[in-house]
Amino acid sequence: MTIINENFTIHTEGHTDIIDITKNVQNAVYRHSLKDALVTVHIAGSTAAITTIEYEDGLVKDLYEVLEKIAPAGETYHHDDLWHDGNGYAHIRAALIGNSVFVPLINGALNLGTWQQIVLIDFDNKPRLRNICLQIVY
Repeated sequence: MTIINENFTIHTEGHTDIIDITKNVQNAVYRHSLKDALVTVHIAGSTAAITTIEYEDGLVKDLYEVLEKIAPAGETYHHDDLWHDGNGYAHIRAALIGNSVFVPLINGALNLGTWQQIVLIDFDNKPRLRNICLQIVY
């Protein structure tokens, strides 16, 4: 078994910024000309998430609105009482979505559905520079 680690960074606006990173992941993985592998896409941090969706304007808006109902940004959270940073909602949203996805590489291509993209969601209440880690196992 061989492990390859790749990283790339994305500038975000925060405030539930939903960014399609599929091309970034493809570029990093395809650079190695592998046939079959397992690709982990991971973000370290407790106010951002990685998931897959159909990345189109309507669904991006729907996801934002549903997350706002589940963990509203305007509410006070116990985390905010302790740290006074106003991002308790960001931690809750990130915990619900998760920080990693696994994507099989089959016959040299990421095994994603026709309408499925890999997205980074930055929930924090300020712009950030986010580091995404890829671990490729083959």
